[in-house]
Amino acid sequence: MTTKGPSYKQVIVPINSDNIVKFMSNSSNYITNINRLLKNIKSDCKADYIQSEKSGIIIITDKVVSTLDL
Repeated sequence: MTTKGPSYKQVIVPINSDNIVKFMSNSSNYITNINRLLKNIKSDCKADYIQSEKSGIIIITDKVVSTLDL
């Protein structure tokens, strides 16, 4: 699911709380991998950072991405 905020874009990924801690400990590596994959599919979108929430993680991007890019 993608939503557009006033000054940024978000991709909300549902994930359970046990995996959020594991995921966030390596979030910089995931941002690098996400950006590399987006570049490989020739997407203009870049991931800026990852934020954790109770219901999952939110990947903040510089543009709205299509579902196919994900």
